[in-house]
Amino acid sequence: MENSITSKCCNHQPWFVLLVFFVFCIELFSFDYSGFTAKKSALVTVLDDNHGNVINTQSSLPHDFTEITNASVSPLPKTDEKGDLKVVTEIDSCVGRYIFVHDLPSRFNEDLVNNCRLLTRGTDKNMCPYLDNLGFGPEIGNPEDVLMNNSWFLTNQFLLEVIFHNKMKRYECLTNDSSIASAIYVPFYAGLDMSLYLWGFNTTVRDSASLGLVKWLSEKPEWKRMWGRDHFLVAGRIAWDFRRQSDNETDWGSKLRFLPESKNMSMLSIESSSWNNDYAIPYPTCFHPSKDSEIFRWQDRMRRQNRQYLFSFAGAPRPEYQNSIRGKIIDQCLASKSQCKLLDCNYGTTNCDNPVNVMKVFQSSIFCLQPPGDSYTRRSIFDSILAGCIPVFFHPGTAYAQYIWHLPKNYTAYSVYLPVKDLSEWKINLNETLLRMPEDRILRLREEVIKLIPRVVYA
Repeated sequence: MENSITSKCCNHQPWFVLLVFFVFCIELFSFDYSGFTAKKSALVTVLDDNHGNVINTQSSLPHDFTEITNASVSPLPKTDEKGDLKVVTEIDSCVGRYIFVHDLPSRFNEDLVNNCRLLTRGTDKNMCPYLDNLGFGPEIGNPEDVLMNNSWFLTNQFLLEVIFHNKMKRYECLTNDSSIASAIYVPFYAGLDMSLYLWGFNTTVRDSASLGLVKWLSEKPEWKRMWGRDHFLVAGRIAWDFRRQSDNETDWGSKLRFLPESKNMSMLSIESSSWNNDYAIPYPTCFHPSKDSEIFRWQDRMRRQNRQYLFSFAGAPRPEYQNSIRGKIIDQCLASKSQCKLLDCNYGTTNCDNPVNVMKVFQSSIFCLQPPGDSYTRRSIFDSILAGCIPVFFHPGTAYAQYIWHLPKNYTAYSVYLPVKDLSEWKINLNETLLRMPEDRILRLREEVIKLIPRVVYA
C-alpha cells in the first residue's frame, strides 16, 4: 500500500512543484508590487492590524521638497467594517499655495496706521476713519436705495496695502516654515510711508524707510534662498511713485523700486510700470460683498437698471497737463445736454467722495468715459464696471496694458476704445460716435461688464 501511495505522489510531483512555485511567484509579485506602489506614492502609510505595526514608506526616501507636487497626499490609515486593511489618502490643498509672511518691525506697517493723522500732509483729508473695518472704512448707509445694505463701505483708494495685509492674516495656507512656501509676502506699507513725506521733504527722508526695509530683508535666511525673487509686496499707490530716477529734490516719490535688492522682488500695485516684475491689480472700490449671493443680487440689479443717459463723466479738468483731453470731454458732455451727465470732481468739491453720488450717475449711464488723469489709470474704471456702465478708454495704458490678470485680453468684448494720438487733431464727436453704436452690441458689452464684477471686488 505504501509503495502505491508513494508511486502516485511521485508520478504527480512535477505538477505539485509547479503549482507551489506558481503560488509562490504570485505572492512574491504581490509583495514587491505593493512595495513599489507605496514608494511611488511616497506619503502613504500602511497599518498592519495583526501586528499593530506602522510601516511608513516615506522614511526610505530622500527629503527633497522640490519633488513634492499638488498631488502629494497625507496618511490616514483606517480599516473597513471587516477589519481589513484600508489605505485612505488626503490631498494637501495648500501644496503650491503656502505663503510665508515676514514679521516686519512695526515701523514698516503698524506704526504708520497708528499715526494715521500724519498720513495726510499736503491734503485736507483725515485718513483715520478710512482704516475702520480692516481698511474698508466705515459702512455706508443707503437712504436713497442706490447701493445695497451691508455691502458698501467708504473705502479710500490708497489703502490697498492695509486691506491686503489684513486679508493675508486670515489666508488658509499660511506657513511658519519658509522652506515650503511658494511665495514670501513683505507687509510693508510703502504707499502710506511715502504719503508722509511726499511734500516738503528731501530725498534722504523719502528713501529712509525703503533703505531700512531692504537692509532688514537682506539679513534674513529667507532672502538668501533666492535673493528676494520669491518675495512680493503690495502697494496702495501707482508703481511710478516708487521709481524716482534721480536724487533731484524736485523729482517725485521714492526710489524703492530702483534699489538693487528691491529689483528682485515683485510688486502688486493699483497701476504698474513697464518693468517685468510690476503687476497691476484693481483699485479697491466701495463694494465689499461677504457672500456670493450678494454679488448675484447686485448683478441682477444692474441688468435691470434704467439708463437715461447715453454717457457720463465723473472727474475734473487737468489744465496743468498739456495733453489732457479732459477739458474737451467736459465741453462735449455739457454740449450734449440731456445725453450726458457730468459729475464735477474739481478740487474743493466733494461730489466724488460720496459713493452714492458716483454710483447714481454711473447706474444711469450706458457709457462711462475714462480718460487718463494724474496717471493713466483711475478708480473710476472699476466703479463703472460695478455699475454695469460700459467704459470708454482713450489710451491703452488706462486698462489694456495694466490689469492683465483681471480684465479680458479681448478688450473689445467689454469696452469701447477711442484713440487720441494728437490732441490738436482730435475731431471725435462723442455724442455722434456713441449714438451710432448698434443696440445689440451695447447689450453684449454691458453683459460682459456685469460678468466682470466678481473679478474686481475685494470681498
